[in-house]
Amino acid sequence: MPRRIGYARVSTDDQKLTIQKDALDKDGCAIVFEEKRTGTKRGERKQLELALKVLTPGDTLVVTRLDRLGRSLRDLANIVHEIEATGANLRVIEQSVDTGTSAGRAFFGMLAVFAQFETDVRRERQAEGIAKAKKAGVYTGGKPRIDRQKVRALADAGNGPAAIARDLGVSRMSVYRILREAQL
Repeated sequence: MPRRIGYARVSTDDQKLTIQKDALDKDGCAIVFEEKRTGTKRGERKQLELALKVLTPGDTLVVTRLDRLGRSLRDLANIVHEIEATGANLRVIEQSVDTGTSAGRAFFGMLAVFAQFETDVRRERQAEGIAKAKKAGVYTGGKPRIDRQKVRALADAGNGPAAIARDLGVSRMSVYRILREAQL
């Protein structure tokens, strides 16, 4: 007998899943997998992987919005391919997508393209803002780089990795990595 399996996701621990879970329950989901993880790294989304593994032919994976499932066009396409490979379908409540129908598959394709477009535009705006800030001398970049010569000099002077890390305000792993590079 076909089942509706829900998947709810928020990006951070301080966000709530309540609205998504209520919508998935109202839509008739027998099981709801939930997690608080960013949507950009699929490998860290263990509940999504479990939801995909329990799908059987005729089942429907239900999400409230497409962006709860994935952020990039490639990721969304891969997930839908996995869903369809099991003989299951995808349903997106708020965007009225159901890949069980040809119209739903076409609409999903359009939504996925627009989701990717939105991500690309956001990145372009961010790059433009950074370029403008650099030109104005406001943007200085990311974290300051570790002075490798100073790390080696402190190590040559007999300081241990923990002391070097403390003195320079960096992690011990960074110190170990720099010292290992120096030995190669």
